Amino acid sequence: MRSKLNYLLIILLLLNLGCGSEEKQAKESIQFGRKDAPSNTEESKTSSKLASETIDLSNNGIGPITTITLDKIDDALVKEGEVIHETMCAACHRTDKKFIGPPFKDILKRRTPEWVMNMTLNPVEMVKKDPLAKALFEEYDGSLMANQNLSEDQARAVLEYMRSL
Repeated sequence: MRSKLNYLLIILLLLNLGCGSEEKQAKESIQFGRKDAPSNTEESKTSSKLASETIDLSNNGIGPITTITLDKIDDALVKEGEVIHETMCAACHRTDKKFIGPPFKDILKRRTPEWVMNMTLNPVEMVKKDPLAKALFEEYDGSLMANQNLSEDQARAVLEYMRSL
């Protein structure tokens, strides 16, 4: 009896997920931060460069980091940053290809080190207030970077790891 009830609930859930008006689905997708647009519109055919490909070396982002001086790559920081990447970042970021979030390799050719650290330390406020972070949020289908609560020293180590790639 219980297994029949479970099967019935699963079937009802699947039917509910598959049904619904396009208007309702559109409202729900916007509500959760996604802006799904039909692919055949003129706007999508003439869309500009992706945020992940945009080069902006003047924006330092929003957060505690206002200036960073980069010297020779520090191998000890690289090793620390690699460990942090593997434990905290690798679920969403690959080093050399797009995944849930942007790749780490060559990020400093497109962003300032201050912007990268502020995004690492302050992702929620960055997505709310920084135009580039907002555009990345939209490009990556509303995937908000999780705040890993890294210290500034840990974020600096991750930055050093990114520099080494």
